[in-house]
Amino acid sequence: MTAKIPAENQRLARIAPLFAGWEETMIFSCLAGCMGYAIADDDEHPTAAQIVVGDFCFFAGKPSEALAAQTAAPILTPQNEAWCRVIERVWGNRVGKHTRYAIKKEPGVFDGSKLTLYASSLPSEYMLSPIDEVIYAQAAQEKWSEDLVSQFLNGADYCLRGLGVAVLWNGQLVAGASSYTIYPGGIEIEIDTKSEYRGRGLATACGAALILECLRRGLYPSWDAHDLRSVALAEKLGYHRDHPYPVYVKL
Repeated sequence: MTAKIPAENQRLARIAPLFAGWEETMIFSCLAGCMGYAIADDDEHPTAAQIVVGDFCFFAGKPSEALAAQTAAPILTPQNEAWCRVIERVWGNRVGKHTRYAIKKEPGVFDGSKLTLYASSLPSEYMLSPIDEVIYAQAAQEKWSEDLVSQFLNGADYCLRGLGVAVLWNGQLVAGASSYTIYPGGIEIEIDTKSEYRGRGLATACGAALILECLRRGLYPSWDAHDLRSVALAEKLGYHRDHPYPVYVKL
């Protein structure tokens, strides 16, 4: 007797071809049922769909004004120029166009000795610590750090499925590198530093430590850059830039 495939898995399988070739781990996360949700123009025979994970909505397939108007996510990511035009028509001056930077996914590119050096380079008054339930609670309470843990239900869920490294000063969270999202075989990295602690190498240290921990666990530490400063940090840690792409941010 053949086991039944859950209806939601069937629906995700039907929209998956619309996103084929799009190397974005948040799309992988949704299609694998890890995080987020999907909406299609037709659940049985979809020609267009959106995937929403965290703050991001990804549009694919035949451009649809009706579908573009539905999203609740603040960052709209079009599959192509045709979707750009649809988003601009639907949202007009309610969104601003920005450039993000895709980073190549190259599993064998990292230099472990260099990352270890970066991870051990913190000034003596700081310490690295795995993100546990106590640090999760700290991160969730402040605006600058909430995205380190925001896609998990609670501290227990984070400790079960997430992964992160915090920088502490006198026991307080001042920077962190964490799994913004998860997908089978990897994480999407989020790095944040409290504004008054920037420029001290904290992001480099915790980013390097998180990459090393991912490699130790057999996970791929995926990186997508929201600006050129993020690109520079990624390249310092061993990644290579792929290409720029447009997004629309709700105003």
